[in-house]
Amino acid sequence: MSFWKKPALVTVSALTAFAVSACGVTSGGSDEPKQPSVLELLASDLKGSLLKTAEATNKTDSVTVTMTGTMGGEKISMQGVLDLGDPLKAEMTMTNVKGAKTTVRMIGAVIFTEIPAEGRTSAGGKRWMKMDLTGLGEMTGTDFTKQFEDADPVKQVKTLLAIEGTTVVGQETVSGVPTVHYTVTTPVATYLRQIDAGRRAATEQALAAQGVKELKIDLWVDEQYRPRRAGMVMGKMGDMVIDYTDYGKAVTIESPPPAETADFAEMLKGLTADS
Repeated sequence: MSFWKKPALVTVSALTAFAVSACGVTSGGSDEPKQPSVLELLASDLKGSLLKTAEATNKTDSVTVTMTGTMGGEKISMQGVLDLGDPLKAEMTMTNVKGAKTTVRMIGAVIFTEIPAEGRTSAGGKRWMKMDLTGLGEMTGTDFTKQFEDADPVKQVKTLLAIEGTTVVGQETVSGVPTVHYTVTTPVATYLRQIDAGRRAATEQALAAQGVKELKIDLWVDEQYRPRRAGMVMGKMGDMVIDYTDYGKAVTIESPPPAETADFAEMLKGLTADS
């Protein structure tokens, strides 16, 4: 073998070995299973994903909600924030069909409704009307602290977990956010078992009065395992869509100052005394 051929042969052998080694690395990498995305997991592992969603959402202190729909033939529109502590607090601004807005604060079983400017004279110039529903709840057996429970995103997830037959619709975008859409249609009796016992009888009566036999429930969950939208169709009774944004944003919901608040119970006592 001549002098030049030997180093050439060594070089070729080295390059061949490198090429084989490199091919081996590439081949091994392609054989490794691709990790599924969160959206793929949400679609393929329904129960596990919903459990994880409930756990993640349960750690949230607050959320902004926008609710739209119809009830009894009337359009409903409200927007506000929920403080998901104990007790649940809410501040919602409701808009009626004429565009008039009413702000309501609910702290436990106490509701504060903002009085329209034109109606404040009859309330002694006060801006807010206070109604403590604790006593009424004891009389009727209704827990009014649960009035906004259905808007709680954690409740939405737990309802789907508790009802058999939930299926995956597929990936959808909600307000620019990628999500996975779940749905279930369930008999009224099954749905009623998932709501607070204190509201069950009244809800059953309302649904029966409208001839509602089943309800369709939908939920959209994002890549951070948080509900982005929830929907419910209640036959002729109505429908509701709730959009969730700004999870964990700092919110402050407090009782209005006493000087700006008229007590509905006290006003009733005054009317009774006058009569």
